[in-house]
Amino acid sequence: MMGIAMRLLRNILVLVLMGLLVGACRTYAPSDRLIGMSREEVMTAMGTPYPLPTELDQAPRLDFPRGPSGKHTYRVQFDAEGKATSYQQLLKEENFGQIKPGLDVNEVIELIGMSRDSFGLARQRGYVWNYRYFTPLCRWFQIEFTAEHKVRSSGYSLPPECRPKVISVR
Repeated sequence: MMGIAMRLLRNILVLVLMGLLVGACRTYAPSDRLIGMSREEVMTAMGTPYPLPTELDQAPRLDFPRGPSGKHTYRVQFDAEGKATSYQQLLKEENFGQIKPGLDVNEVIELIGMSRDSFGLARQRGYVWNYRYFTPLCRWFQIEFTAEHKVRSSGYSLPPECRPKVISVR
């Protein structure tokens, strides 16, 4: 009798955990259920946007980076009344192809959102933004900015975890 009770308890726990996981996955990416929601309702469903706008109640869009190292960034657009009208995934090659030398940092953010992974260049020459994105290849998209916040160059490269390990033999 104790074995049956233990199996029943285990099955209930598995069902509860599966329900929690499915619930968590629903908020990973936007869906049509967001259309018509207010900014606050979207944030309740999706979490905190990045970057957080200074005037949240006036923001025409909110960006929601997702996944480990932000492999997806979803943008939700709002109308003048503050209701969600559409959403899209920004980190895709067709958007990366629009990044050209001379664009300023705000134009880049408009196209693909803000990077959460960056580093500065030596002698204050500028900085680099890294974008991980969903691809079967092990690569990321990088943008090099000048000190004046203009795109100097952009392209694909291997992220650190995909670079060959150098072994020194002594």
